[in-house]
Amino acid sequence: MAKSTVAVIDYGMGNLHSVASALALVGDDVHVDITCEPERILSADRVILPGVGAIRDCMAEIRRLNIDEIVGDVIKTKPFLGICVGMQALMASSEENGGVECLGILSGNVQFFGDPLHDQDGTKLKVPHMGWNQVHQTEGHAMWKDIDQDSRFYFVHSYFVHAEDESIVAGTAEYGQLIHAALHKENIFAAQFHPEKSAPAGLQLLKNFLSWDGHS
Repeated sequence: MAKSTVAVIDYGMGNLHSVASALALVGDDVHVDITCEPERILSADRVILPGVGAIRDCMAEIRRLNIDEIVGDVIKTKPFLGICVGMQALMASSEENGGVECLGILSGNVQFFGDPLHDQDGTKLKVPHMGWNQVHQTEGHAMWKDIDQDSRFYFVHSYFVHAEDESIVAGTAEYGQLIHAALHKENIFAAQFHPEKSAPAGLQLLKNFLSWDGHS
């Protein structure tokens, strides 16, 4: 029986090998293909768009490599996972770097936390938001299978997603304000946190992705 293939899109801006190692850990019968080649991405069974760094640089590379067109094709037919900046790239725009146009696949934008940032008790919070935080599941999505409500995941970001359509919000977190920490739409699931760095809960989410058929 042929192995299922997961393409991890390589545009020079993601924790590619961390993601690949985590996938290999949870999927014995999975081939992980780190690639920017359109044919290999389009022939994969599932696709992941990771991302770290500044959104301006990420979007420049995504467009230079025609990843924007490839993602547009992939999301029509395959289970797709966006991680961190890979999630932010799916939105309409970002305030980062003076304002950057993103892919516009999901409704909403990416906003700066603000400085200073305080919690409800008035305590000053550091930006970037870095470390463990609880994620509250707002939808009973298949990607949350066997993950406890309010499990902790690992975040590293200075900008957060605000979805215009609350029906696509799959999970929220609190850091000075409400963060849309996970989004879903049809066969797209996207997370602001890093599942590959999030211990058991994150590994379970990646395991769920490997068996997800693209339906909630």
